[in-house]
Amino acid sequence: MSRTRTVSGVITTAVLVLLFGNQAVTEWVSRHTKADTLWGWFLRWLSWPAWAFGPRDDSAGAGRAVLADDLKALLLIAFVAAILAMAAGSVTGGAGGFLIGWASLIFASALAAFLTAFILSSPTLLDALNRAAAGSAYGLFVGWIVGITTAGAKKKEG
Repeated sequence: MSRTRTVSGVITTAVLVLLFGNQAVTEWVSRHTKADTLWGWFLRWLSWPAWAFGPRDDSAGAGRAVLADDLKALLLIAFVAAILAMAAGSVTGGAGGFLIGWASLIFASALAAFLTAFILSSPTLLDALNRAAAGSAYGLFVGWIVGITTAGAKKKEG
């Protein structure tokens, strides 16, 4: 069975979010790695779209924060699906598939972070832009993984 570029990119994105964004992994990364090492730096980027089943602490905005994080992870997957569905059909070669897969994660993560910033308490446009910048950095440093899977998938027939 051949997978289309869109399906391949969405599955890869969902696996990345589910594996590296869950609460157990994000807590392990923050406790057991150092941000000033290459491996620790990369693991921190991999765990950027953090999600959890409940608040991490009892602070006043914890409920809103977990809602924003969970929605960000879901929107990231949905936006990758939308971007790839619109653009992947026009790509013919493997290099084009790689670039569209990589770019889809950059754009999707920036947009998801920007939109969910307004759920947090006391949202500002500057904070939303800073969160979008962090999202696009996630896409830049992790998106090549999605790019590889979209490059290896076949173009949808018909």
